[in-house]
Amino acid sequence: DVAGVEEATTGVDVQARKAVVVRQADLGDGLEALQPLLLVDDEVDEAVLDAFHGGRRDVEAGDVDVIRAQASSLEMKGVYKSFGGVQVLQDVSFHLNKGEVVGLLGDNGAGKSTLIKIITGFHQPDKGQLLFGGQEVHDLTVPRARELGVETVYQERALAEQQPLWRNIFVGRYISNRLGLMDVGEMRRITKRLMTEEMGFTSAVLTPDTTVTGLSGGERQGLAIVRALHFEAEMIILDEPTMGLSLKETEKLLKFVDGIREKGKSAIFIDHNFFHVYAVADRIVVLDRGMVAADFPKSQHSLNELMDIMREIASTGLYESDRTKIAAGTDESYAMHGAVE
Repeated sequence: DVAGVEEATTGVDVQARKAVVVRQADLGDGLEALQPLLLVDDEVDEAVLDAFHGGRRDVEAGDVDVIRAQASSLEMKGVYKSFGGVQVLQDVSFHLNKGEVVGLLGDNGAGKSTLIKIITGFHQPDKGQLLFGGQEVHDLTVPRARELGVETVYQERALAEQQPLWRNIFVGRYISNRLGLMDVGEMRRITKRLMTEEMGFTSAVLTPDTTVTGLSGGERQGLAIVRALHFEAEMIILDEPTMGLSLKETEKLLKFVDGIREKGKSAIFIDHNFFHVYAVADRIVVLDRGMVAADFPKSQHSLNELMDIMREIASTGLYESDRTKIAAGTDESYAMHGAVE
């Protein structure tokens, strides 16, 4: 019902209307008429599709707000954090959409680790808002962040190298049988399935009882990612995951990151190597001296342009197109120094 959608979204701000996501195949002949209202993408929200199938329901303004909230997995608004009088994060605004991989770049001391520790509940912001699925969360803790679907894969990989794969998958989350004892057989069966279907292990040499020492660096990172996905992580933070990996192992790791997106999950990919970030990221955010210096879709810049941007940010805190936009007062699409539209 095109008229119904137009009427329902009248007065709703432009960004909220753009958040209505509909797949072209589900609209058919009505797509052209709805083009001004809809952002066409492969992602489908059932609340929207209901409005177009058999007139079961119309989209109301409240529904649009819900859909907009669901489209964003994480949002930080105006976050500040200091330690001992040193301002580590200053007016940082950041968002991560569902099914999106965001590359987070910045030199040492830019504030990347602090930002991640706030998202994971390790640190509390001094000021600002933290929202998950559109709902503000106060006093976030590490256990609460896990409940919300946040998992972190650290550069140290956080694996018990002398323990078998199945123990590493289920550490701290063991499956129990009806007697309250660990169901080792079930955990081995699940680990075997994950090895075959998710990690692509086909060698008979590798079994659920193989210790982590029998895996390569890329396979170890893959194990940590698969573990996070198995426990229904909605957002996976990858902290310098390619550090110490060979070129071949890095390629394996990047394929695992692609798998996160394919499953409709989100990821924050932190790395000093922007070649690796560029290979998998949908969007790139650059932190510099505790502030957001740039936020743009990867498709907007080539790899060579990204290199130039990083050099310019390192020396000035902004890159040329940003300074032009700020001077003209027309900056509406970038996040510079924490000022997000």
